[in-house]
Amino acid sequence: MLKHRDLSETNELYQLLIHPSVFPYVRQKATSAEEYLFMTKQLLEEEQLGKTISRTITDDWGQPIGTISLYDIQDGAGFLGTWIGLPFQGKGYNQVAKKEFLNELFFEHNFHTVFLRIRKENEKSKRASLKLPYVISAEDTHPALYEEINAGEVKFDLFKIPKDLFYLVTANDEQKEEEQEIC
Repeated sequence: MLKHRDLSETNELYQLLIHPSVFPYVRQKATSAEEYLFMTKQLLEEEQLGKTISRTITDDWGQPIGTISLYDIQDGAGFLGTWIGLPFQGKGYNQVAKKEFLNELFFEHNFHTVFLRIRKENEKSKRASLKLPYVISAEDTHPALYEEINAGEVKFDLFKIPKDLFYLVTANDEQKEEEQEIC
């Protein structure tokens, strides 16, 4: 479902990224496949420096369908950025990719909080995020961060995923699955 980013997949990802329903919401707004390749190279360099963590989301056959990344890493926290190509949206890949990526972030890299900054007009992303039982609003608990992300023209809602809540929810889900297998 997730794999380390690879320069050989940039053309496939770029073709998915440029769709009008995806492009406005991606962080890396490349205008050509070559530019996307260059941006991906920069992203891989940032990952080596500990500034970001990025993975490719794959479908059931291992084909690249989107990306999931943690940006602006600071003090055990960062901002999550995810996009999935239109043909693969609504098929459950988002939830599975987030769960797998969050497991890596919280339990392999020892992060304590993952923030989600979602454009106010991006209803599809808000709905997808709020389906996850470990996503909570962070506007009241982090007012300075909320003000900071809304200082520009584009306005955002702020959510967070705390490690302890993620662990409680996913451990409870795993316990329920084990109980169903026993029955």
